[in-house]
Amino acid sequence: MGAIMLQGTGSDVGKSVLVAGLCRALKRRGHDVRPFKPQNMSNNAAVTIDGGEIGRAQALQAIACGVPAHTDMNPVLLKPQADRSSQLIVHGKVRGTLGSGNFRAARGALLDEVLDSYHRLRAQCDIVVVEGAGSPAEINLRAGDIANMGFARAAKVPVVLVGDIDRGGVIAAVVGTRAVLAPADAEMIRGFLINKFRGDLTLFEDGYRQIEALSGWRGFGVIPWLADVARLPSEDAVVLERPVPCADAPIVIACPVLPRISNFDDLDPLKLEPAVDLRMIGPGQPIPAEATLVILPGSKATIADMRAMVEQGWDIDIRAHHRRGGAVLGLCGGYQMLGGTIRDPDGVEGSVRSIDGLGLLEVDTVLAGDKTLEHVRGRALEADFEGYEMHMGRTDGPGRARPFAMLGNRPDGAISPDGRVMGSYVHGLLASTSLRAALLHRIGAKSVEADYDQSVEDALDALADHLERHIDVDVLIALAKER
Repeated sequence: MGAIMLQGTGSDVGKSVLVAGLCRALKRRGHDVRPFKPQNMSNNAAVTIDGGEIGRAQALQAIACGVPAHTDMNPVLLKPQADRSSQLIVHGKVRGTLGSGNFRAARGALLDEVLDSYHRLRAQCDIVVVEGAGSPAEINLRAGDIANMGFARAAKVPVVLVGDIDRGGVIAAVVGTRAVLAPADAEMIRGFLINKFRGDLTLFEDGYRQIEALSGWRGFGVIPWLADVARLPSEDAVVLERPVPCADAPIVIACPVLPRISNFDDLDPLKLEPAVDLRMIGPGQPIPAEATLVILPGSKATIADMRAMVEQGWDIDIRAHHRRGGAVLGLCGGYQMLGGTIRDPDGVEGSVRSIDGLGLLEVDTVLAGDKTLEHVRGRALEADFEGYEMHMGRTDGPGRARPFAMLGNRPDGAISPDGRVMGSYVHGLLASTSLRAALLHRIGAKSVEADYDQSVEDALDALADHLERHIDVDVLIALAKER
């Protein structure tokens, strides 16, 4: 067969979710499918079967395909660690840092490696479903592009453009994309999809036809809003900017949203718990005094995020929360922040070489050495779990004598003498039904013991059903055969 690529009129139009849903729909039709994203920019990542890391969205798409995640599915990953620099991951391994000055030239040089990954995937399956990044309408970034039209033209993959009607202006977004694209790029687009529609579909019929007439592209369907999408892990931090109304739940768990927050999908399993009111705390908001547990998630730049925590006054709030008898859980970078000091003697994260942590655990961290990327199994709080490690740095100190978990014979993390402060390097802990139940019991809540992995599978099936009802999957398959 071949491949098809979904590009968007902008970021967060739903490309990642639609690729996942299309992958699941094609798998259920009996096709051998693989996801692919040439270049991704995200601090939410996953560890792959071949010992590398890729964007969280591609890991989800691999689940939708029923195959293990592999670094070829996202050969170039950029992980922002400052406003003008990103860690460069190629084929799952750190290759250095890109700044705004050398970004374009460096990424253009990666096209051959991107194509190598694509062709390896292509040889393994019936069809590859490719996801673009951002928008091809960002023509100021066209030179050296490997994420959208640069890849599509090099690999000769037909494109479907996705527009987001929920944010407004979708007619202008689709037609405007056609207007600014170079003719050779516009020819790669075979049609469009309208995503996230709310309300009566008949009210948009005229608009849909006007897009077809003004763009010259065929419409492949309008996809209504699907609530089940919220059950899928997200890699885009823009979702954290949309506060969800507080649930009527007895236990408040608060998570400060730091500037370089990473792997925040660690908290997603808590959304399955009716007893939990999970609150993502944005800048300018205090840590709520009524919180029973504060969770400090991962960070791509631990020292910079620790500075931000102090600037927001959250360090004061968290210490006061602990003095009142509250519990604190730190994951990866959040674990590092719970210690006494964080040192960066080699400037791994930037120019600031040392900062004081919260001092709630008797440990200190040195940011040095190779990045640890590993799937792990272990036991913590008398419960078994599976997860993964993804971090740079070594954490040690007297607090390590009271480990949070045992990974086989290897201790992980630390627990304070009073048992109320816990830190671990392991991501994915809360996806374990038994460990999540044990943690909630520890803070006075009862878990419904829902299976998070099954919840994700069910949401993918619901998404595939939704796409089958509202778009012409047969036409997309026919487009994929174009070579």
